[in-house]
Amino acid sequence: MKKIEVAIIGAGSGGLSARREVSKKTDNYLVFDHGILGTTCARVGCMPSKVLIQAANDFHRRIKLEQQGIQGAEALSLDDTKLMKHVRSLRDRFVRGVTGSMESWMKTHFVPHKVQFVDSHTFIANEETYYAEKIIMATGSKPFIPNVYLGAHEKIITTDEFFELEKLPEKIAVVGIGVIGLELGQALHRLGKKVTFFARRPVYAGITDPIINEYIDKKMQEELNICFEDVVATNIENDKAIIQTKSEKIEVDGILMCSGRRPVLENIGLENVISEGVVEFDKTTFQLQKYPHIFIAGDMTGEKQILHEASDEGRIAGYNAVNDVKKFKTRTPLGITFSDPNIAMIGKSYKELVDENISFETGSVTFEGQGRSIIKLKEIGLLNIYGDKSTGKILGCELFAPEGEHLAHLISWVIEQGLTAQDVLALPFYHPVVEEGLRTAIRDLKEKCNIETLLEVKEL
Repeated sequence: MKKIEVAIIGAGSGGLSARREVSKKTDNYLVFDHGILGTTCARVGCMPSKVLIQAANDFHRRIKLEQQGIQGAEALSLDDTKLMKHVRSLRDRFVRGVTGSMESWMKTHFVPHKVQFVDSHTFIANEETYYAEKIIMATGSKPFIPNVYLGAHEKIITTDEFFELEKLPEKIAVVGIGVIGLELGQALHRLGKKVTFFARRPVYAGITDPIINEYIDKKMQEELNICFEDVVATNIENDKAIIQTKSEKIEVDGILMCSGRRPVLENIGLENVISEGVVEFDKTTFQLQKYPHIFIAGDMTGEKQILHEASDEGRIAGYNAVNDVKKFKTRTPLGITFSDPNIAMIGKSYKELVDENISFETGSVTFEGQGRSIIKLKEIGLLNIYGDKSTGKILGCELFAPEGEHLAHLISWVIEQGLTAQDVLALPFYHPVVEEGLRTAIRDLKEKCNIETLLEVKEL
């Protein structure tokens, strides 16, 4: 039996961040991963999806060129094969960045084999038994496929497979209007494909503010074909996937499965450790409550499946595995959907504020009629920002807005610094920029809160 101080199971974003912290205190560690390296983000998630989205939005922009006096847009066409080669080329570049950073330690600290747990300290990998004093579980996630779609399983394309396509299906079903479904589905639509979305209910990218969600629903349905009927059966006929709802039968060339990702827990012997699976953990230390020598990080937590969250969780787990355990405060929540316009949730959501009985007001702005949005021909959007009713302290925001990815960052920094509406209004705002819309919303918030009215500039 080989004894090690720390075993890190998984070499994704969470596991790699954990390794960096562990290696600062000990050289007696090993990283185990039997899959394809390069992280979910770089290989099949954040990065290749943004390459596709960029191309789709560039191609879609052609419909605005005539309005700007730019002629010849009708002659533009799409070469699917070249596009997907381009996506994979940049994807491979991002993956090389990840794997290249691993070269300095892989020969001595990496085991490219699957683990099988015997008990909470012991596991087998490549027919060798290991005993680890501390274990960091960061096994990642995999796509979830609802059973009703298994009748057409041969036509299902998961997000793990999508970017390997040589050519895009002409008619495609997209299952889910969460973050990934909206991003990839809208991109495919803008690339000229016939896309039908299937969703159980009209809730977009996890938005909880009913006013924002209703606005997104209206605008998305103006552009996209979205079906909210239950799917009752699927099958394959004449090499086509058939999706049967209660009222219609829809024929497509492929089904892009964007119904979420689930933590990878199966087939590693976890039943020998935790009979009920990986469940309760301390969100400040990332220790399993029943097994304090085991830490988890990344998608395996089943919560915020976002790279920067996984990396932070890995750092915390790695630090606590080799130091006296400390509690850490995670950063202000920040989630961005790269649809067009962007959707974002920052800080406390509308639902959290209501559920926690926090007394708050909402400042609003529409980007219809907002100067910079008019200039950019992106005159769609709505933003609600939430502040403490008595102090005006910024608590959270949900938005659907042009350049929303940048607005979201500014708002997250404001929340992280504990600023009030008055504090933010004293900061610089240039003209004409989309950020002026944020100022409008914060002015609205300030007027609704019970705080003293002051000039938006500071006294000397």
